[in-house]
Amino acid sequence: MNSKYALPKDGGLIADVALQELTQRFERIATRVYENEYDGVNYVADNIVAAIGAHKADRPFALGLTTGKTPLGLYRELVRRYNKGEVSFANVAVYSLDEFYPITPAEAQSRNYRIHEELLDHVDIRPENINFPDGTLPREQLSKFCAAYGHNKIDLMIVGVGEDGQVGFNEIGSHANSKTRLVQLSYQSRKVQSGAFGGLENTPKMAITMGIHTIMKADRVIMMAWGEDKAKIMSRVIEGEVTSQVPASYLQNHSDIEVVIDEGAASQLTRVQTPWLVGPCQWTPKFTRKAVVWLCGVVKKPILKLTYQDYLENSLGELLEQGRTYDQINIDVFNDLQHTITGWPGGKPNADDSTRPVKSTPFPKNVIVFSPHPDDDVISMGGTFIRLVQQGHNVHVAYETSGNVAVHDDVVLQHMDAAHELGFADEFAKVEEIVKSKKAGEPEPRALLNLKGAIRRAEARSAVRSFGLNPDTNAHFLNLPFYESGGIRKNPFTQADIDIVVKLLRDVKPHQIYAAGDLSDPHGTHRTCIEIVLEAIEVVKGDEWFKDCHLWLYRGAWMEWDLGSVDMAVPLSPNEIIVKRHAIYRHLSQKDIVPFPGDDPREFWQRSEDRTQTTAKQYNDLGMAEYQAIEVFVRMF
Repeated sequence: MNSKYALPKDGGLIADVALQELTQRFERIATRVYENEYDGVNYVADNIVAAIGAHKADRPFALGLTTGKTPLGLYRELVRRYNKGEVSFANVAVYSLDEFYPITPAEAQSRNYRIHEELLDHVDIRPENINFPDGTLPREQLSKFCAAYGHNKIDLMIVGVGEDGQVGFNEIGSHANSKTRLVQLSYQSRKVQSGAFGGLENTPKMAITMGIHTIMKADRVIMMAWGEDKAKIMSRVIEGEVTSQVPASYLQNHSDIEVVIDEGAASQLTRVQTPWLVGPCQWTPKFTRKAVVWLCGVVKKPILKLTYQDYLENSLGELLEQGRTYDQINIDVFNDLQHTITGWPGGKPNADDSTRPVKSTPFPKNVIVFSPHPDDDVISMGGTFIRLVQQGHNVHVAYETSGNVAVHDDVVLQHMDAAHELGFADEFAKVEEIVKSKKAGEPEPRALLNLKGAIRRAEARSAVRSFGLNPDTNAHFLNLPFYESGGIRKNPFTQADIDIVVKLLRDVKPHQIYAAGDLSDPHGTHRTCIEIVLEAIEVVKGDEWFKDCHLWLYRGAWMEWDLGSVDMAVPLSPNEIIVKRHAIYRHLSQKDIVPFPGDDPREFWQRSEDRTQTTAKQYNDLGMAEYQAIEVFVRMF
């Protein structure tokens, strides 16, 4: 199942104007923005199927393919269409964009293995038409091989974009005239790939890649990107200058290139970030708030100090033509933002709720907090979680995955040592042998994963117990099957995952659902978890209890909602921050030596506090009351 998750729309650029002409001032490549990955994938698949069908030459249609997470949904869609008889690959030759070096095709991390597993093993392509850079060749044979590989004619090249603007393994600094060649991988590229190889020390230092010049020779190029974590680099690729510091920007000069992205990856394009700079807009109250908050940031003023001249000089004259004076707009937006703030996330009983984000009735409410991993609940919305519990609501937390692969082996051995010291059986040596039996890049032994899962469950139980939730009755460990691959790469979710969530929803019958609404990598755990929740909601939305149910989205530890889209803001006192911090502390396996910490050196509690304190400062800068910290949410329905 491809990603279909997208945020609700509220105002923005009017789509029935000549959008492409209006965006050309900013966008240097023709760009299609789709609501979600699913729609974008279908467009790319349509183009591939049509191109294959229209090919009349006496040679196979030459299709260039990329790897990584970006094309996963596309390959599944092509396999689906092949199975339905809509396309044949019998007269198609594929050429992989790159390959690690040295590596054999039998290794699960190789590009060869991955594309076979995801696409080629499931269609009718002829073996002689499959072409990959050869990661087994001796070094002295590579130059000749690369020269020959680079001369192949590509009819349609499908590419993705790396976090730093790489295309293939053309790293920062690659030249426009670069050809198919052996390259040394940057530290950052190796770090990105290290999870699949079981650590940086096992990750290849070199790779074979088509060069920029080689890619530019393709008759047609389609560049894809999905998810918010690609937004910053895609704005530079599409709207920035051509530079070796963003190798994918070279493709602006291709005569037939198209970029296909979802709304997450497009979120920093001018047409999305500041559409009033592009063309006519639909000025809804929330969209107006987005523009005014942006204006405050530009002129460094709170809302109520904005002037008529501020609007005019910053391309918001159209907003002044909507029937309100600038000072009326200021007051309306100030009140709109003020009304998002509440100390009662479950609704305040016996109170006027006409301007509050949550109804006062019923009270208490049934609440489910969905947590992708066993610590996202307290890291991302711990203050609100604690407030809901202490204000008397019937709160349940659902830990969607076991989080087992995120526990370091040393932590397991420490727990086994502690168990022995406490007088329980001595299993240290046995577990140590299991750890030693691990093979780099392969799934971890199930016995070890079970121990790691148990550690994370105990930590989660301790965390919620610390602020008064009964873990025996109100903490649910769903252990969704899609996660249990034993490695970094997860399986696609299935009906089995959806059914587990459906059962919990029908058991609890919540009035409020909280879920992680991250817009990053559509095949990452957070994104997959929200997809599963939404699929489950589709099943239960006809139930009587669902009529009074609302879905609130929080963000992960790294990013926060833009204030223009916030529907509820829950302020936290200094003491509540301490209680939240202590709950995060209970997740000891995630402290200091987590296997996959990312690039941020801060611990999770520090990331969480910095984020919520930054949000509080943003509210204060706009003229709101000054709070210690604020957690914010977007209501999906």
